[in-house]
Amino acid sequence: MRIKKNIKALLILAVVMLLSLNANAQCAMCRAALESEEGGVKAEAVNDGIVYLMVIPYVLVGVLGYAIYRLKTKKKKIAN
Repeated sequence: MRIKKNIKALLILAVVMLLSLNANAQCAMCRAALESEEGGVKAEAVNDGIVYLMVIPYVLVGVLGYAIYRLKTKKKKIAN
């Protein structure tokens, strides 16, 4: 029964993550500075930098979660 709950929760999480909306958001100062440029190269670079900085916390949380999961499964193996 517990496995079914975990699978259901993971499935819901995967669906929510896959059905996200695109957002093009910037602070007002960045937008004003980048709109004046015509090529759009700087704007793309700033947006890529924002995405890069945004991904780092998620990766760290994922690694921490995986480490905790491995630790708990190792303890269960030792207990059994």
